[in-house]
Amino acid sequence: MSVKERILHSLLFEAFALCILMGAATLFTAHNPTVVGGVAIALSVLAMMWNYVYNLGFDRVFGHDRLSRKIGMRIAHGIGFEAGLLLVTIPLLMWVLQMDFWTVLILDLGIVIFFLVYSIIYNWAYDQVRSKITARATAV
Repeated sequence: MSVKERILHSLLFEAFALCILMGAATLFTAHNPTVVGGVAIALSVLAMMWNYVYNLGFDRVFGHDRLSRKIGMRIAHGIGFEAGLLLVTIPLLMWVLQMDFWTVLILDLGIVIFFLVYSIIYNWAYDQVRSKITARATAV
């Protein structure tokens, strides 16, 4: 993927995720929606930066043929991404939400589970759509 496409990939990933998470946060938390929105945007920016770096490294190690990746590879990819992101998000959430480590860990693990499933589905769908678009562009 080119730099522009990696940026598009990250922006789309985060935009869809923010829509889902903001709806869930509004329904399931007692926190001020403005605070939740600010935290979500900050986490989104951090995740986009990590997404770019992580996927660049992952592609260098495991190859650029994303369509040939089996479910095991996609699960390992998602777990590695989320584990790295946890290292940054736990302290940030503790500070902003003024919650203790264990509460934030449980909250963050719920978010990680969501993103693990979401990232596998999103990346599979992105790869499928990308393949169709590039096939059309090549055929023209």
